[in-house]
Amino acid sequence: MMTRTTSAHVVGAGAAGAFAALALLREGVNVTLVDAWEPGHAAAASGGEHRILRSSHGTDEWYAKWAYEARFGWMRLAEETGQELFVQCGSVALAKRGNTAWEDASAEVLARNGIPHFIAPAEELGARLPITDSADIEYGLWEPEAGLIYAGRATSAAVDQFQREGGKLIRGNVSTNSQERPQLNGAPLKSDLIVMACGAWMGDLFPRTVRRHVNVARQNIIMISPPPGDSRYDASSFPCWIDHGNGAFGIPAAGGFGFKAALIWHQLAIDLEREDRLVDATTIARTRRYLEMRFPELTGRPITQIAVGQIANTADTHFIIDRHPVHTDVIISAGDSGHLFKHGPVVGEYIASLGLGKITTDDRFRLRDRTSATGAGRPQ
Repeated sequence: MMTRTTSAHVVGAGAAGAFAALALLREGVNVTLVDAWEPGHAAAASGGEHRILRSSHGTDEWYAKWAYEARFGWMRLAEETGQELFVQCGSVALAKRGNTAWEDASAEVLARNGIPHFIAPAEELGARLPITDSADIEYGLWEPEAGLIYAGRATSAAVDQFQREGGKLIRGNVSTNSQERPQLNGAPLKSDLIVMACGAWMGDLFPRTVRRHVNVARQNIIMISPPPGDSRYDASSFPCWIDHGNGAFGIPAAGGFGFKAALIWHQLAIDLEREDRLVDATTIARTRRYLEMRFPELTGRPITQIAVGQIANTADTHFIIDRHPVHTDVIISAGDSGHLFKHGPVVGEYIASLGLGKITTDDRFRLRDRTSATGAGRPQ
């Protein structure tokens, strides 16, 4: 007979940890949420300006359905906290001519699951995306109910709601001993359940169990000032976009932030504890070249903001959500692979259900050897 869980520590106040803490609390568990810094802090993967929420995930139906369900979780949190957290500006995946496998697969999955979308053929893109050079685009895969989440604000809102409902938040330094047992400020963590959701730091915390499964990469972001008086780059006029053919994605100007662009460049390593969060000149030059190609009117426009984050990639891009192989009261959430944030409300409920013994984890989330997936099979 399983012992009832009455107490829990959740370590890491990012999207996964905050929503796991809130879900456990709503199940009647006495929950303490622990973080080394303030919720939504600048160095966290769940901090910073904003993230895309879209359901397109190639052939993978699980993540497509999770993302669409999570959208309602973010909207619920916005209602509970009275804050604007989600902006429904839509998103478009630009299917590059000769390289449309991921978008083709995504469209099929969205259709099977009744997730709103439509295909905008090449001849419509000039009118729908007037600021974009779409000469090399076969079609646009549109999700009108997608959009952006204000990341740092939303993460802090989830933690605030957790506290309003009676949860306890503390600041502390969590480490693990030689047996990978979690410790808080050098003393063993004592509760029925421990959830470890520390993002890119998980490999260092669990060197035997997690490190070999994840590769931590730097993600550089730049934001550009649109031309003065021009609202075509705003979220009210332009969607978020994914440009797989060029390894890029971006978010329209919203919330006082500029027009955001990022190039996917997973070869860049980052030292989480010693490296300054500064975007290097090479990334700036590469991103400018991309913007000049895709958004010609932004040529020469000034950079208004830069940001540096990190992505803990697994080889197959699936999350790790599983019990520690030795310490079965410890749940590990790791390997966000750059696409966990959007799923935050659903991931939190999944972690809580696993911790309370209501479910066993799906094979895709298990601590196991992982092989690379390519093309349409990658859920990102």
